[in-house]
Amino acid sequence: MLKCITLLIMVCTCQTVFTQVKHASVCVVAFYNLENLYDTIDNPLVNDDDFTPTGVKQYNSIIYWDKLSKLATVISKIGTDFSPTTGPALLGVAEIENDTVLADLVQHPLLKKRNYQIIHFDSKDARGIDVALLYHPKYFIPEKAEKLFVALPGKSKEAFFTRDILYVKGQLDSETIHIYVNHWPSRRGGEERSSPARAAAALVCRNHIRMITANEPRAKIIVMGDLNDDPDSPSITKALGAKANRSSLNAGDLFNPWAEPYRKGMGTLANRDSWGLFDQIILSESWLHPEQKGLFYYQQYIFSQPFMKENAGRYQGYPMRTWDGNTYRGGYSDHFPTFLVLLKNIK
Repeated sequence: MLKCITLLIMVCTCQTVFTQVKHASVCVVAFYNLENLYDTIDNPLVNDDDFTPTGVKQYNSIIYWDKLSKLATVISKIGTDFSPTTGPALLGVAEIENDTVLADLVQHPLLKKRNYQIIHFDSKDARGIDVALLYHPKYFIPEKAEKLFVALPGKSKEAFFTRDILYVKGQLDSETIHIYVNHWPSRRGGEERSSPARAAAALVCRNHIRMITANEPRAKIIVMGDLNDDPDSPSITKALGAKANRSSLNAGDLFNPWAEPYRKGMGTLANRDSWGLFDQIILSESWLHPEQKGLFYYQQYIFSQPFMKENAGRYQGYPMRTWDGNTYRGGYSDHFPTFLVLLKNIK
């Protein structure tokens, strides 16, 4: 079902797999924090006043449509070195206000031909932002979707509510997979004070995964999102239980492919001259076997093209963000997207 291509030695990082696997189908799975993708209409139920024409940001339709065009430009290019016409078959997104903004995004001329479908639920987050999943219906067929509520521990955050976790079950190239799209509580108020809130979100995700693997130890699971923690943070290594060492994995364990890039100084966002790698896509052990008949994990990538970066000044090389305080910077997002390449052997 996935588009089949003959794999050629195109870049040096791909030489090994391209030599070993002469013919394979390719699937790209991605995540992108869209940085405050609000509509311009005031919603009295959430704190979105800044993102209205009368708010301090003077957020109007001109800015809104320019923001959508910038995001569509990035999404249209993610993973196209591996899947030129399709791009991501699955794309998790964060910091979106509602399904209206996503409907406008997927109808952008750069994305419309992909016919992305949307899975989204409203949550009780104080800022009114949610997570969602965009999927290419030619490659993924959803079977079940629900939101998982995250109860915040007392005194860990000023707000009472955070983003729900989106859980989706479906068929990717005729294989059953389970997807979790996350946006864990931020570090606002201090990393130490807020860490129990992220641990709580991690445990909600992990406990749901255990319900699945109790009956299906080799279930194919994808945990993606802006986790507001790095690959070596306790919320990920302990609460979620994601491991960096492939040789230590057992059936049902989670593998984090981002630990090594993070150790090498790579990241998806920067603050005070320090890189963080909050935007991660974590896999169950069952994806790690190239000899299997189904899709298997090949490699992880941070998508950070020159046009997405600050090109001068103190913040040169940082993601070109949308906002500089309350001034419209005209960038893309304060996060770089991440993606995985999955392969499938074909005869």
